Parts: sequence; structure tokens; C-alpha cells
Amino acid sequence: MEEEKWKKFLKAVGLFRFVPFTDFVMASGSLATGTLRESSDFDVLIGVRQGRIFTNRFFAVLIFGITGNFKHNMHERGVAKDMICLNHFVTPKAYKFSPPYTDYDQEIYQNLILVFGDEEKAKEFIKANDWLNPKKIYERSDKYLGNRRTFLRRFIEFLLDGSFGNLLEELKFIQIKTIHRGSLLKISEGARFKCDENELEFHIGSARTIKKWKERKMG
Repeated sequence: MEEEKWKKFLKAVGLFRFVPFTDFVMASGSLATGTLRESSDFDVLIGVRQGRIFTNRFFAVLIFGITGNFKHNMHERGVAKDMICLNHFVTPKAYKFSPPYTDYDQEIYQNLILVFGDEEKAKEFIKANDWLNPKKIYERSDKYLGNRRTFLRRFIEFLLDGSFGNLLEELKFIQIKTIHRGSLLKISEGARFKCDENELEFHIGSARTIKKWKERKMG
């Protein structure tokens, strides 16, 4: 099962070649920790160019949605299996995971696997998380897909790299309104929710996730 899951995941991750301003993508959650189940979705941590986080998320949701790899409220709708979970975007200003740090956070961050993007940026991200004990050392995984950008992505980045891109990024209020409307009533105890120009983190069911993690550890 695990091998088949990874094949599906890596095929989907290849779509980030089309998503502008993606610096790197890391496999997270059950993929990274080796606790996959048949019903598991695919958690990712996405490193994004500073100043383009909402543009990046817009294109990620668009591209993964069109291809059937992402659906809004997919967990509530019971269709999360083998879907890409776009719940954590970070820019360089937010590379360092903010405290408090739980044992669950320690295990997740120790086992993050770079699967796509700029290895130097990924190393900067790892270096920033100096709270990890033991210190995490970057080693290229055999799951790494490289850093190839499609012509379409490079063209979009060229168009949106300057003042026009800055203007579009200011439309973030539309995404922020939608995110808050869809998330705030569902936030559980211990949830991590951030929505600003440096970080987008929507781990709103954290308590439930950690409970399941503890059960698997004990089992």
C-alpha cells in the first residue's frame, strides 16, 4: 500500500511544476512518518517566494482542483483519500515553526521529505528550525523530483513578478474572507490557524490529529 500511495503522491506533486512562485514542496504528515492508511490524504508543506503567498495558493488550488487532486472541505465530504492537502504555506519570514512545540511537531518536522523544488531554499528552511532535537540534517531523498519549471510557470512568474503581480497579491482579501468563513467555526482545541502574508496554516483539527497519532504510537 505504501509504495502505491507514494506513486500517486509523486505523480500529483509533479503539478507544482506549473504553480508559480513555489520554492519547494515537502511531504508531511503520515507520508513522512510512515503511518499511512488506506484512507490517508497527502499533507504537504509548501515554501513560497516572499510577497506571493496568496498568488501561489490561488494557482495551487486552481491547478490541483482542476486535475481532481484537491477539493474544498474534502475531509468533511469524506473524499480526502489520496488528495493533496493544501494546508500549510510558508515564506522565508515564516520558515521557523512557531512555538509551542509538541512531540507530534517534533516527529513531523524531523521527518519532512523534500520532494520538489530548490534544495538550497529547503536547506534554509531546515536551518531555521533550530528548535529540533536532534538537529535535522538535509539528505536528498530518492523521492526527490528535482526543480523543473514548465514554460507556462516561468511565463506566469515573469508576468507577475513586478507591480502587476503586487496588485494581484493585494486581492488577498478575497481569499482571507473565504478562508475565515470556511475555517473559524471548525477550529478545535490546540488548533494552529494562521492567515497572513507570511504564512498560511490551516491545521484546524490538530487535537483530533494528535490523538490519532498517539493512538498509532501506542498501538
